[in-house]
Amino acid sequence: MAKEPKNIKILGLHGMGTSAAILKSQTAAFRSKLQENFTFEFFDAPFTCAAAPGTDILFSNSPGHYTWWATQTINNIRGAHQLLDDHVAAHGPFDMVLGFSQGCSLIGSYLLYHGRETPDKPLPFKAAIFVCGGMPLPALEDLGVDVPPRAKAFNDMTIKMMQQRASKLVDMAANPDKIQPGVGLWDDVEGLLHDPKKMPDESDVFGLDFTTMPEDLQIRIPTLHISGAKDPRWPASLQLAYYCEKRKWYDHGGGHDIPRTTVVSESIAKLILELASEI
Repeated sequence: MAKEPKNIKILGLHGMGTSAAILKSQTAAFRSKLQENFTFEFFDAPFTCAAAPGTDILFSNSPGHYTWWATQTINNIRGAHQLLDDHVAAHGPFDMVLGFSQGCSLIGSYLLYHGRETPDKPLPFKAAIFVCGGMPLPALEDLGVDVPPRAKAFNDMTIKMMQQRASKLVDMAANPDKIQPGVGLWDDVEGLLHDPKKMPDESDVFGLDFTTMPEDLQIRIPTLHISGAKDPRWPASLQLAYYCEKRKWYDHGGGHDIPRTTVVSESIAKLILELASEI
């Protein structure tokens, strides 16, 4: 008899200015390619905030827009960690965790603090999926990482570029006559600070030196990193990936989003299956 596939329960954490409902929609295409033994749970962050540019247009059915923290202070980040612990205790266990954008920042920083403060305590997840997101720099500094001005400059510039490109969606919705056939929101790659064909040396990952990183600041569970070559925040995604010992990287070819094409959806589903086989 064929062996029954094990059930895999995945917790999804959305990005800033979106919601559980939006992340559920964003991931629907690749989730549909997975077998029924994969189940996903999404929940809203605790604080309301302004909608991320364009999300109120693309996802008009979302009941609200939320953030895990309004500002990146250590108290706010640690508060989000406690919220995550509380949710897992009430609704877990979970086999994997998936984050998009700010959700990645929450998961990544949670895992680093766990490794530093309670390394002998089992993690609440056996694997992690990071989509278009990086580490919060204040958390790295709090953990003793040297974050030089150059790394902070990269961070600030890529955030600004991402916001500028995302805001174009609002203009496109208001002026549909300006939309050029075959030209996507993220196709303007002018000014991007990265070369998606070249992985940086670990001594300089957009300003961070991983050759001097404390050994306990390493994520040792299997991880999958999904990003788009046209995403201005690609550098942040790479920085997070370099913290992970057992990482797999996938470029979906788009921007700060999750393309819904069949090729991308099937590729992501296959990678999640491979990740599940490692736990």
